[in-house]
Amino acid sequence: MSQAALDTVINHPAIWRGGSCARVVAPSVPTGFAELDAILPGSGWPSATLTEIYAERPGIGELQIVMPALAQLTQAGRWLALVDPPYIPYAPALVMHGVKLAHLMVIRAAGENRLWACEQALRTAGCGAVLAWLDDIPERALRRLQLATEGRDALTLLFRPAHSSPSSPAALKLHVSKTQGRTMVRVLKRRGAGIPAPVALDLCGPDATGMTARHRLFAQRRAGAVAT
Repeated sequence: MSQAALDTVINHPAIWRGGSCARVVAPSVPTGFAELDAILPGSGWPSATLTEIYAERPGIGELQIVMPALAQLTQAGRWLALVDPPYIPYAPALVMHGVKLAHLMVIRAAGENRLWACEQALRTAGCGAVLAWLDDIPERALRRLQLATEGRDALTLLFRPAHSSPSSPAALKLHVSKTQGRTMVRVLKRRGAGIPAPVALDLCGPDATGMTARHRLFAQRRAGAVAT
């Protein structure tokens, strides 16, 4: 292979080299946190692929870290779909974060219907992001969902409990915890070489153990939801 041909291959956006984040072809949505953008391939939440967020406990900041991106999407006229959230969304807090409620859908589903709902939402014109709570979904179903994300200009964010870390095709996996009042975000998996050091974020409002109604993104656990 000639040097020119080799350079063409090496510099292709789908190729990454060790030592840095992978370059991505699909567009990303900035997280709204410069420290977090700095450690994510594409400098933001990636579209056209799966992102898994593992929370140490519910309400620890796993939703707050995605709020700036969700607000940006709805303000641009894009739709958000929340598939089977374990809590009832609290409208005043979402509005406070900049989310336009007119572009928010909450979908109740169970079993494999949750996967079907995610796929249908991704196919909806104008879909900006699908947020889903799929605690017990098998790897085979995750691969099916990954296929549904490909070629879609939308974020697909799966929220999982920290004690669950199954094998999955997700391109990005994050762990969210709390230390001394700050939200810690640790990369478990990303495209590119090496795992960066965790980043500490100062988020507005206390965590789930001391939330006021003003800051609470979910008002209460919905009937029939299973604790994680």
